[in-house]
Amino acid sequence: MSELSFEQMLDESFKTIRNGDVVEGTVIDVKEDQIILNIGYKADGILTRNEYSNDSSLDLTTIAKPGDKMEVKVLKVNDGDGQVLLTYKRLAAEKGNKRLEEAFENHEVLKAKVTQVLNGGLSVMVEETRVFIPASLVSDIYEKDLNKYADQEIEFVITEFNPRRRRIIGDRKQLILAEKAKLQEELFARIHPGDVVEGVVKNITDFGAFIDLGGVDGLLHISEMSWGRVDNPKKLFKVGEPIKVLIKEINGDKVALSLKFEDQNPWLTADEKYAVGNIVEGRVARMTDFGAFVELEPGVDALLHVSQISREHVEKPSDVLSVGQIITAKVVDFNGEDRKISLSMKALGNTAAPEERTEE
Repeated sequence: MSELSFEQMLDESFKTIRNGDVVEGTVIDVKEDQIILNIGYKADGILTRNEYSNDSSLDLTTIAKPGDKMEVKVLKVNDGDGQVLLTYKRLAAEKGNKRLEEAFENHEVLKAKVTQVLNGGLSVMVEETRVFIPASLVSDIYEKDLNKYADQEIEFVITEFNPRRRRIIGDRKQLILAEKAKLQEELFARIHPGDVVEGVVKNITDFGAFIDLGGVDGLLHISEMSWGRVDNPKKLFKVGEPIKVLIKEINGDKVALSLKFEDQNPWLTADEKYAVGNIVEGRVARMTDFGAFVELEPGVDALLHVSQISREHVEKPSDVLSVGQIITAKVVDFNGEDRKISLSMKALGNTAAPEERTEE
């Protein structure tokens, strides 16, 4: 048997590596654009900046130091100069792909930071693998500006996994809908008509306001905002403000709300305030050809018939009265059951049109 040469024995003392092998190395030296590792082979391994990260400006001296251990993948056993070319980012991407494939198959909820806001959606990175979340799957509502998600950690699930086509799609919307469905179920289990609950003003329209009750949006119609008359809901409420509301009705998944609390109903004491013979003051709210409706207080209107405006003949109320004008009159009829009150200015002895005074 022939004896092995020193060089042959030295070669055999090193492990054998092949292209594609995953090896662990020890950092020998670090420069801004490359890391040199001892990988237990006869030649050192070279990890360039381009094979560490997609960030071309990254300074490798900030992420590694001599003595650190690193797991890398062999790209080329011999790069032409007798060195072993290594990659870190491709190995990380492979691990990321495997991680995402498992998450896709198991419907796992993932959490990652948004790395890029695009015109069509958001980009997040999971173990160096990019996941795209289309704008339509970011939320359950239309998001005009996605920039608020920049650098934010968000949860999502993988709904499409095709790494060969570089198509890995995430979905945040279904998680939001599932959470809302859970909250909705819990809310409907505990609320009943007549309950007073807390909510937050979510949206305001000309016909009412939508109140977030914590999983369900209830409608506070303009007619239920006050015992009195409301012309513009936007003057009463602001989006985001807390509010206590009364559950008026529940119909399926629709909830009707009210601010007309019964203990504040002005008609509870109206029979005393507006008894026949009482002299009252009110504001002309609206007019018809047959008379003027006078608001005595929010929620309580009375009719001043055209024949009761003055002892002199009045053709129509608008000839002597104007909307917003404050008038004094006598209660001549009170019907609490039908909530009707009749007034008379003539009964006070008026012989001419009343002096005009409007509410400030």
